[in-house]
Amino acid sequence: MSVKRRVFPETFKREAVDRVASSGLSAGVVARELGLHETVLRRWMMQYGAQATGPARRPHTQAPAPSPSDLAAENARLRRENDHLRMERDILKKPRSSSERPPDEVRVRR
Repeated sequence: MSVKRRVFPETFKREAVDRVASSGLSAGVVARELGLHETVLRRWMMQYGAQATGPARRPHTQAPAPSPSDLAAENARLRRENDHLRMERDILKKPRSSSERPPDEVRVRR
């Protein structure tokens, strides 16, 4: 029993490559949508990738980098918070003497 190879027209291959390039989806996702193996689609991308008509693979959506003054302010805030948390930790870690401990039971005299 032999397995018949599927043959795809060139237009289908180009449209699949364009879908990867224009949608921003990975080749694996597009391959699953089209019922293909990922390596087949990647081979088509190598073959037709330079001739694809779609825009770049993923749109440039990166947020602008924070300015140096913003980074310095954030760094100073984090240092203050770190110092405050260290102080709280040290207070809680400090062993208390017996005179500082509250009594187990408080008796009220009348």
